[in-house]
Amino acid sequence: MTKNFLTAVAMTALMGVASAASATELRLSHQWSNKDIRHQVAQIIADDVAAADVDLEIKIFGSKSLFKPREQYRPLSRGQLDMTVLPLSYAGGQQPAFNLTLMPGLVKNHDHAARLSNSPYMKALEEKMADDDVMVLVHGYLAGGFVGKDKCITKPEDVAGLQTRAAGKAFEQMLAGADASITSMASSEIYNAMQTGILNAANTSSSSFVSYRIYEQVACYTPATENVALWFMYQPLLMNKSTFDGLSEDQQAALLTAAEKAEAYYLEEAKKQDAASVEVFEKAGVEIAEMTAEDFAAWRALAQETSYKSFVSDVPDGQALLDMALAVE
Repeated sequence: MTKNFLTAVAMTALMGVASAASATELRLSHQWSNKDIRHQVAQIIADDVAAADVDLEIKIFGSKSLFKPREQYRPLSRGQLDMTVLPLSYAGGQQPAFNLTLMPGLVKNHDHAARLSNSPYMKALEEKMADDDVMVLVHGYLAGGFVGKDKCITKPEDVAGLQTRAAGKAFEQMLAGADASITSMASSEIYNAMQTGILNAANTSSSSFVSYRIYEQVACYTPATENVALWFMYQPLLMNKSTFDGLSEDQQAALLTAAEKAEAYYLEEAKKQDAASVEVFEKAGVEIAEMTAEDFAAWRALAQETSYKSFVSDVPDGQALLDMALAVE
């Protein structure tokens, strides 16, 4: 009887090992620290999928440890990477239409951003992602602002002659139209560029300003506010579509359930990021400057003559996509 019992225990242990060995592991890459909201969104997915007990594990590679920030979309589309949290405009070189997801003045506030994520405009972008074998698991927008190493930036003339970083093509075109010089880089590189004098000014999300400690290198911060936010960037959690399609129904269901929870968290936390960033910058002794409605109107007028016009000219269906985005109230 003891022998039979030991045999049964051994078989159960072997079955457990076999089950663990057969569990599917997915790799998720992003560029941020584990304190950043975008990592936390990824962690919700990983934790909830693990709790669902569907033989699916998501391993997160943060802080650009697996791929460089701007080099994640291509391996994702080729199935060399399973998941990523990515500013979609980083992939504007592969799909020029994605540059619309960082268009100055296009998004009014966080609730408007959420409506854009559930609009025909976003469905049109998702069709383009599907052509690249990519799908959206979690929609999310973050707001942002400007920092100046030596002075405040609120209106177009403030950036004239400055070496400036912008996150995407549309902002670069607008800033160049204001006579700024442009240096392209990922947000994770802003700190060193400010420290070494490569940059005089930059814009990025409120979250990145804090998680990359940009407050240590600047004199003035112009944040997004509830009323004025020139800078909004779509930063979804994406997945390789073939990888998703190859999962079991239970695994897919667990992912989608976790994604719904993560998306709700992303929206609520994104709303808190702007005010929270102001507190961090103030505590560091950085001057806070607010953009007025008149400043915003000047920037948007410049954007319409530069980045909007260029987008419509460069992208075959650019006018249709822009019209769909502008149609979202």
